[in-house]
Amino acid sequence: MPNETGTIEGLLVSLIKMVGKNNEMIDELKRRVRQLEAASKEQQIHRVYSFIAEPPRPNSSRRDYVPK
Repeated sequence: MPNETGTIEGLLVSLIKMVGKNNEMIDELKRRVRQLEAASKEQQIHRVYSFIAEPPRPNSSRRDYVPK
């Protein structure tokens, strides 16, 4: 039975390490998401709007624009 106990302990240690690494990765991902959210908000604050002018209205009669 001592060998079985050692195996279970080894598996438990491995599981704890895996959970720890996953928690680190989640923390890093959350940090990155916060950075991206902050960058997105900053871009919205400093956004420059450019308006596209409407195409010029025709000064001639409508018949020039009717398909032939």
